[in-house]
Amino acid sequence: MSCARCGHRPVGRRRLAARRGYGQPGKGAVPSAAVWGPGRRAPVAEPEQGGADISRGFVRLLPALMIVGGAIFDLATPPRFTAVPLFAAAPLIAAPIFTWVGTLLVGIAAILGVTGLHLYNHTLSQITAFTELTTVITVSGLALLINRVVRLGSQRLASARVIAETAQRAVLPTPPERIGGLHVAARYEAAQKDAFIGGDLFAVQDTPFGVRLIVGDVRGKGLQAVEAVAVVIGAFREAAEQESSLEGVAARLERALVREGARHNLDAVEGFTTAVLAEIPRGDRVVRVVNRGHPEPLLLYADGNVNLLEPTQAALPLGMGLGIWPDRSDAHRLPPGATLLLYTDGLSEARDASGVFYDPGRRLAGRLFPGPEELLDALVDDVRRHTGGGSTDDMALLAVSRPAQGQQERRTIVPVVGGGE
Repeated sequence: MSCARCGHRPVGRRRLAARRGYGQPGKGAVPSAAVWGPGRRAPVAEPEQGGADISRGFVRLLPALMIVGGAIFDLATPPRFTAVPLFAAAPLIAAPIFTWVGTLLVGIAAILGVTGLHLYNHTLSQITAFTELTTVITVSGLALLINRVVRLGSQRLASARVIAETAQRAVLPTPPERIGGLHVAARYEAAQKDAFIGGDLFAVQDTPFGVRLIVGDVRGKGLQAVEAVAVVIGAFREAAEQESSLEGVAARLERALVREGARHNLDAVEGFTTAVLAEIPRGDRVVRVVNRGHPEPLLLYADGNVNLLEPTQAALPLGMGLGIWPDRSDAHRLPPGATLLLYTDGLSEARDASGVFYDPGRRLAGRLFPGPEELLDALVDDVRRHTGGGSTDDMALLAVSRPAQGQQERRTIVPVVGGGE
């Protein structure tokens, strides 16, 4: 199904038929599986660290090698050949990787090397010696300046990282491991290295009406998306405490995003947010779900079966403001030992080298995990293996499990996961 105005379609519809009946023989289970022992993760294609360490070590030795090589070259060649380019290159190489003092010492070593060679050759009084020494001294001074600029840039980058980490903790705080008697785990995986927060969001709140959850994906990138994330989470935390129904929470979020879009003068097509909201009442073994154009959650049972929580009625994303769309929550059984998995399309739209989408329902069917944290660890590793370590979209994951009666703090079930497609 797609929206005529924005072309949005709830993720997961393209493989809906294949997802039905997960965990049933011949339908969703993967015949081959790689068994993981307790506490182990699936093997993931990681960059070779040994080669990187050797490269870094060689680069740090390069300034000394340039000075030694320059001395050998000067001694082994006739006087008309000069090794000054090698001596001058040494402090320039040291500038971006050494400290200021280290760069200074390399520069002094290069100057002393040139001076010593001219003393050995009895040419220190010639104009050529003066020119070569002036060249090496000047280049060494420039290397110290470059080192200073690089260090200032590194400090600014470190400050920016601290600010980004602080913003992430403020906007997307890690939920407690136990909320309202439920086991909880959350994960945010940025597509870009060193990125901390984007348009994906999650939140968990213990309320008088039960534990309420949200996972969403704001359209767009950058600071505007982060601002929208803050608006959604702020509105959710307030509405979750005050609204008696999950439909009321969704309506409050709709109004908050419509106001935000009007404030920024955004078209409905530009300012929407897909989201799935869930509610787990106390003492009631059900989970209620409202889906606003978001990938359908998965319910993993203690026997390995996986159920796709399809909405009975498709709904538009939040914030589109295209009229009144009454929400309708769907109730699903949530027995002890079951785990609810909510995620963004960064998971379901992750592709391998052949362009095949990652199918979380199929990959998880028939698999057991000690808890929600282990589930998310396995899922993140499996996605990296599926994509070869690369991803084009951020990924937010939220897993909530209802512990079985008498269940230990960490279950001792051996986790397994599917290996092939």
